[in-house]
Amino acid sequence: MARQDLADALDAELMKRLLPTAAVHSVHGWLAGAGARYVTGVGAHAVEYVPARWSGILPWPDQLLEQSHTTSAAISRAQVVAVAREAVKGGELSEALVASYVWGQGRTGYGPHRLKEILAEPNVSDALAKAGAALREEGAVAAYRVLCRAVRGLGPAFFTKLLYFLGLAMDAPAAPRALILDQRVARVVRTHATRVGLETGLTSASGVAAWTWSDGGWTPHRYGVYLRWINAAAEQLVSSGIGWPESSPDLLELALFDGVWDPAR
Repeated sequence: MARQDLADALDAELMKRLLPTAAVHSVHGWLAGAGARYVTGVGAHAVEYVPARWSGILPWPDQLLEQSHTTSAAISRAQVVAVAREAVKGGELSEALVASYVWGQGRTGYGPHRLKEILAEPNVSDALAKAGAALREEGAVAAYRVLCRAVRGLGPAFFTKLLYFLGLAMDAPAAPRALILDQRVARVVRTHATRVGLETGLTSASGVAAWTWSDGGWTPHRYGVYLRWINAAAEQLVSSGIGWPESSPDLLELALFDGVWDPAR
């Protein structure tokens, strides 16, 4: 069987076996504790950044503290959505990219340098505009396809953040809704997929899972698989009786990012 056929078989099993009982229990505990503040939405989820470290990054959103501030500040998902909403209205998405990148990098030292290089790419504005149009008209996977390897230095771990915030900022983007996929989330899914493959007797389960759920460079097809799986898993949690809120796959993404569930255990 070809590797892609094995990958398709593993994807099919993954959709049949969304979240095991251990995962539901782990998520339930988190939802009753540290995750309780996100039951009504993940907008309050914030990271720290130091505005002065982003000095020279333009365009700098008005909603963020001025770059002269040298102390730590917080930027929340809700604030990034507000920036994205203004960017969508104005038809210039660079500020949305800046806000989502600052939120994604936080206090990471190399973030400002990398963002400055991305913004200097000659095709960045055009690529962002095309991705925004695709997101509104065709959905997240189409927008992902537009940005995939389109702008040097802007990989999927960060442009899926941008697409996520743009989707929330748009009045009625086409389905499916964009969600964040980064290395930490992919590793959780990889470990789970490996276990599912081994339990179902799939040949070379570990190798196939490592290939499909790698640390980066995911194809548009893989992003589509991720969206289907995490949306279905979120619906499973809604029906599980643990008090999981409706229409909240981004809450599950946050839980996976925070390491709430370790499929290896």
